[in-house]
This record gives sequence, structure tokens and C-alpha cells, in this order.
Amino acid sequence: MNIKTSPNNPLLCIVGPTACGKTKLAVSVAEKLEGEILSADSRQVYREMNIGTGKDLVDYQINDKTIPYHLIDIVNAGEQYNVFLFQQDFFHAYDNIIQRNRLPICCGGSGMYIEAILKGYQLNYVPENECLRKQMEEKSTEDLVNILKNMKKLHNVSDTKDRNRLMRAIEIEKYYQQHIFSDIRTIEPQIFYIKADRKHLRENIALRLEDRFRQGMIEEVQTLLKQGLSIEQLKYYGLEYKFIAQYLNHEIDLEQMKEKLCIAIGQFAKRQQTWFNRMKKQGFDLIDVEMDLSLSEKTDFVISTWQQFCKSQHI
Repeated sequence: MNIKTSPNNPLLCIVGPTACGKTKLAVSVAEKLEGEILSADSRQVYREMNIGTGKDLVDYQINDKTIPYHLIDIVNAGEQYNVFLFQQDFFHAYDNIIQRNRLPICCGGSGMYIEAILKGYQLNYVPENECLRKQMEEKSTEDLVNILKNMKKLHNVSDTKDRNRLMRAIEIEKYYQQHIFSDIRTIEPQIFYIKADRKHLRENIALRLEDRFRQGMIEEVQTLLKQGLSIEQLKYYGLEYKFIAQYLNHEIDLEQMKEKLCIAIGQFAKRQQTWFNRMKKQGFDLIDVEMDLSLSEKTDFVISTWQQFCKSQHI
């Protein structure tokens, strides 16, 4: 196995749960270090899904500058996008930033996308296997879940809730078992984790959610429906799009929608925190940054720690 590595492949990462202030911190750091931001968010890749995914593009403007960002608004809503495509797009943008002598700053909360970069996941294009699919069609969903469990350790259950995703996951694992790959990409990261008190985070989520309703989040979903996306497609994107789609489809009323959505986002934030804590246990050095510090305090801490890291790594 050939691993590409270089001490001159730096990456500053700012990760954490939703509503913890990642983007504002990343922008503040980028402005002082001449950096560009690589978004690690599985939904912000979609065009015209702005309010519900929390792009907050106004945050990229600071001190009369617009901080360059990447991997936002790169595919149309309704199109398929996955961690394999993200890894390709990330390194393409990363190399471009490095070639221009700018600092790449990865910012996001999609744990699997982030690990795909930091661990150098061996991801490759996997074609459909019609013969295998015909065999799987004859099996129950429970049988398929057991097959997948025997092929790999399941860190989450997202692939087991939808039969098509379940079959695709098995197809991919089968392909990987039968092929040998090389050229795993590695980089030199320093990872800052915004550590948030759950009570404070829940308050932030509730306030931000009301603000997004005022900005027109329901109208954004209505526009997507008018453009041809189906209720089921919107539900696939989860959280805001799922519950607003249910509301617009008269499955729940407005108050139910807001209540269920606020609870679901809180649960999502908790899962994100669990994911990053698991990364720590796996040996990743995540440097805690307290969410309650002021933006200037967080910025100064990240920059001074990053500069020390660069000296130690001869970057």
C-alpha cells in the first residue's frame, strides 16, 4: 500500500456540533492567517438549500474582506452526493489552495466526511453489480442487515433504515473485498474541537431555529417543491427539510413541526458530540476550544496553538 504523505501538507481543522459557532471562528482565523475554508458539511454542497443547511454565507465577510470558501453550492438539490465524491472534491480544492500558498482550513460537523479526509479513507468508484442486486432482492431486509453486519462494523444505522441504501452498502463492501487499492492520501492536521455545554447548545439551537423561520426557511422548502423536488426527496435530507416537508404535506401542524424539529436538531448535535468524542478515544488529538469564550479569545487561542504546531512539524 502506497501512502502519500508530506510534512508540507498542512490542514487546520475546526470541528464541532451544529450551532456552536464553527463558521465564525474559521472565518476569523482565516482572515488573520490568509486561509481559505473547506466546508465539511454533507448538506451545504446543495444549491438553493441555504437557510435549512445553515450556510450563513454572510459570515464569510469580515473586515471588508470575503473569505474564499469551497465545497458549498457545488451540486443541484436532488442530485446524489456522497463521501466518495466529497473526498475527491476536497483534495482537488485542497491542492489548489496549497499551490496558491494559502492555508486550508477545514470547517464542519459531518463526522464521516471529516474522517474520510483525516483517516485517508480508501474510497473508490464502485460500479453497480446487477447479479448481486438480483440475489439481494430475494432476501428480507433483516437478512440484508445481518449480511452487512458480518461484512463491517456499523458505526451508525443510517445504511440499515433504507433498503436501497442497505443494498448499496453491501455492494460497496463486496467490491472492496475483491479489489486492492493504493495511493491513500494523508495530510498533517491539527484539529480544534469546539466543546459545548449541552444546555447552552440547546439554547443556541432554539434561538437559531426561530431566526431561520424568520428568514424564510419554510418558503425555501416551498420553492424547492415548486422546482420539482418531491416530498420524499426533501425528507431524505433530514432535519429542517424532513419536518417542514411533513408540515407542508399536512402530516403535522406548525407547532408540532417546530417542536419536533427543535428536539431532532438537539439529538443530532448530541450524536455529533458523541462522534467527535469517539474520535478522541481512537487516538485523534482534538484540542478543546470552549464555546463560551469570546470570538477574539477563541481566535487567539487557535492561532497561537497552530503556530506552535507548525514550528514543531517544520511546516
